[in-house]
Amino acid sequence: MRKLYFLVPGTYGQFACGGLWAELKTVKLAQQICSADVVTYRQRETDQLFIDDVLAEKNLDAAIFVISWGFDVPKLAAKLKPHNVIYHAHSAGYNFRLPASIPIITVSRNTMGYWGQKSPNSLIYYLPNQISTEFENLHLERNLDVLVQARKSSSYLIQELIPALQQQCKLKLVDSYVEDLPGLFNQAKIYLYDSAEYWAQQPVSEGFGLQPMEAMACGCQVFSSVNGGLSDYLDPGFNCYKIAGYSKEYDLQRVIKVLKSSQSIDLPEEFFAEYRTENILQRLQVILAELNEFFDEKINFSANIQDLSKTRVAKLRIQSIYKKIRRKYF
Repeated sequence: MRKLYFLVPGTYGQFACGGLWAELKTVKLAQQICSADVVTYRQRETDQLFIDDVLAEKNLDAAIFVISWGFDVPKLAAKLKPHNVIYHAHSAGYNFRLPASIPIITVSRNTMGYWGQKSPNSLIYYLPNQISTEFENLHLERNLDVLVQARKSSSYLIQELIPALQQQCKLKLVDSYVEDLPGLFNQAKIYLYDSAEYWAQQPVSEGFGLQPMEAMACGCQVFSSVNGGLSDYLDPGFNCYKIAGYSKEYDLQRVIKVLKSSQSIDLPEEFFAEYRTENILQRLQVILAELNEFFDEKINFSANIQDLSKTRVAKLRIQSIYKKIRRKYF
């Protein structure tokens, strides 16, 4: 099995974010299956490999480069064109196309659907993000009514709903790094998450949305938006509540009603099994085996399936219209 090089711009500083942490988690999972290393390409770090040094090595056919940083993908794909490359897709909506020679691994079915339409001739796989086992319901007494993380929260949530809730319940708004997030989730009865407005301002989508799932695993009742990758697992009315539902007053009424019920959500572990380490390792083993076989065989074939380019789609539409006219008048 080929060695994996996971390319990230850097591992700290300005590059620290949820997407980076998720990618570094994937590296650790991959290391349980094959040889895998982190490679930086923007900032040179003393304890990490650097892209130029790796590309100077010989026999890189025995390696696979994993690219994931969406805005850098087109440039990296061009730079790595002679080599085996995988795109690990977190979000959808980036304005670029990929050749069929680059397989795509997606972290959500929402993103898989996007790339299934965007790159129909590529090999595409689904590998969800990992939910660590530390996120579990400890069945402790919950002394916090409502928990909100400020990052990605909508202006409606921050400026309207939260002030209204603060008058009726104990609410904590977190705007900095939390050392013990599972512990905090186990203190809260309700977790609010509304990222639709945030992602509407970005060119891409919510790739997965870890926090609502982590909160649910810890027993929180969740009020959330269902945009992007959140739609993979959130099911309003069954395992969560849709936030920003018609009016602030109605939202307020629903949150208070759930608080008065004093019930934590206790979903079966089977619900989270898809996102736990054991299942992800099994899926990754299958995916990597298929990808190694693909890179073994790719040199024997040419990419000869017509792509859905803008020009070809326009041509197909014209042909379809012409056929309709012929059926109607001839």
